[in-house]
Amino acid sequence: MIRLALAATLGASYGIYGPAFELCENRPIKPGSEEYLDSEKYQLRQWDLSSPHSLKSMIARVNQIRKSNPALQSDWSLRFHASDNEKVIVYSKASEDLSNVIVTVVNLDPYFTQSGWVDLSLDALGIDPTQPYQMHDLMDDARYMWRGPHNFVRLDPKIMPAHIFQVRRRVSSQHDFDSFL
Repeated sequence: MIRLALAATLGASYGIYGPAFELCENRPIKPGSEEYLDSEKYQLRQWDLSSPHSLKSMIARVNQIRKSNPALQSDWSLRFHASDNEKVIVYSKASEDLSNVIVTVVNLDPYFTQSGWVDLSLDALGIDPTQPYQMHDLMDDARYMWRGPHNFVRLDPKIMPAHIFQVRRRVSSQHDFDSFL
C-alpha cells in the first residue's frame, strides 16, 4: 500500500506488475534479490484474484483519484513539505492555476502507526494563512478542517498508510447560512 501511494502520487505516470503486486507477492528468489520466487518469468501461474489480501480496491481507488485530479498528471509542481517525524513524508502537487491541489502524506513505516506535525508551504498551495481550509481525504472521503501551516496527522499502516488530500480553500460553515425559526 505504501509503494502504491508513493508511486501513484509522486510521478505523473506509474505502472505495476499485475497480479503479483496486487496480491502482495514478495518472496525473493534468493535473499537480497529483487526477482520474485515463482514469478511468471519461467512459468504460467494461476492467481487467486479474490484473495482477501488483494490490493484491487485500493488500486482502483487510487487510479480513480489520479484520473480526477489534473495535479497528479504532471510533475512540474512537486513540492516537499516539512514533517517532524522522519517516517512521515509530505508532498504536494498542483495544477498550474492552483484550482486543483493535492497534498499526500505517507507513513513510511510498514509496521507501526506514525504520527506527527506537518508544515505546509501555504503560499505555494494558494492558501490564505488566515482562513481555515478543508483537507478532503480522497482515499476514505474523510474531511478535516485545518488552519495555518502546522497540522497533526496520524497514519496506521494496517488500516491505510496514506492520506491523499484534495485541498478545498473555501468551505461553508454554520455562520455562512441564515437560520430560520
